[in-house]
Amino acid sequence: MALGKIEHMGIAVKDLGEAEIRYTQLLGTAPYKREEVESEGVITLFFRAGDNKIELLQATRPDSAIARFVEKKGEGLHHIAYDVQDIEAEMERLRNEGFTILNETPKPGADNKMICFVHPKDTHGVLTELCMERK
Repeated sequence: MALGKIEHMGIAVKDLGEAEIRYTQLLGTAPYKREEVESEGVITLFFRAGDNKIELLQATRPDSAIARFVEKKGEGLHHIAYDVQDIEAEMERLRNEGFTILNETPKPGADNKMICFVHPKDTHGVLTELCMERK
């Protein structure tokens, strides 16, 4: 098993409306999906850029991971997400390799995915997300 292609890059923003305008201008295309993930305290906005996806994330409550990230580090790259075929097997493989998985089990995420995160201390400061399409 191994991680697949980069599924998307997540960018934390303060103002999703403002970011939507700028990224629409930058990428030359409108977002294809807006979704609130209540359990994570975020609203997400997805863009396609060629074969790649960009996810903008705005916090909906002050105790969310995105709110804490923006407060501590400011707006910017929050995570890189990789596509996986079997998220539970990949979580187990990474645990066996000594990585800290931030979720006990996969959880529902945006864009019809099951997700989990790898602690950034184990990946040179980059939060890593594993994504598997929900069946």
